[in-house]
Amino acid sequence: MRKEVQAVAPLNTDPNYKIVTADSSGTIEARHDYQPRTTLTKAIFDFDGTISLIRKGWMDVMVPYFVEVLVPFIKVEEDPQALRSLVLDNVMRLTGKQTIYQAMWLGEEVKSRGGDPLPPLDYKNEYLRRLETDAVNDRKAKLSARTISREEFLVPGVIELLEGLKACNVELFLASGTNERDVIFEAGLLDVAKYFGRHIYGARDEDFNFDKKQVIRQYIIEGCGVEGVNLVGFGDGFVEIQETMAVGGLGVAVLSDEENPGSGLMEPFKREKLEVLQPQIMVSDYRKIDVLLDLLCLK
Repeated sequence: MRKEVQAVAPLNTDPNYKIVTADSSGTIEARHDYQPRTTLTKAIFDFDGTISLIRKGWMDVMVPYFVEVLVPFIKVEEDPQALRSLVLDNVMRLTGKQTIYQAMWLGEEVKSRGGDPLPPLDYKNEYLRRLETDAVNDRKAKLSARTISREEFLVPGVIELLEGLKACNVELFLASGTNERDVIFEAGLLDVAKYFGRHIYGARDEDFNFDKKQVIRQYIIEGCGVEGVNLVGFGDGFVEIQETMAVGGLGVAVLSDEENPGSGLMEPFKREKLEVLQPQIMVSDYRKIDVLLDLLCLK
């Protein structure tokens, strides 16, 4: 799990990238072939890990739970570490989609091993129960009571980025795999809902087909009458970067170190998983706001 991996300084591990800036105030890398754009008018953000840190550690709940479900069906020749790696890879692959898709994968894996899986919604609800009975509910309660600062649970520099994008007349959209009601509530707790207005979208138990691809293609590209070159997507998950780039948009991978926010370092596990997509820009957080906006031709 990610907490087992220590953040390390970026050392141009991928020759396709160059370091634009790197110090304790943040790291930004760009592909060597990156071409700045002057066409950006829409931006889509993921929520958890990209804006909010309220749910940090979620993977450290989901992965052990999924492994626990699969252990009774472990293959004779299968190493327990290989089982955990299998779970981890598939959880990360589906990060950005509704949580139900990770639960659906779990059910399919149980079935493929000869087991009788529970309905996907049961797996999802048990995961959410485990996640929210501990740290997450405590964080939300303290934020509601204003006994802790919202800055503790925001990716560093995100308010300045949202303000900067709005000042440049970029319309903002938020799309998450977390339940929509929770996203709206938590965005309110962090006082970021105002930047997105009615454009906050999340998972819906009654509509498994609702996803970020739909938000990008139907609500932004078609609904707003724009093209992919007008879109920039910020996210720490596979799906939002993949779908943004699929329409010709600019992908910004947010490799936030959730356990040590403000370290200025890129989280290596996220980098390993997102680097394969070759996003145009990778950032540790948003504190280098002037550099980032300049790179986006919005300054």
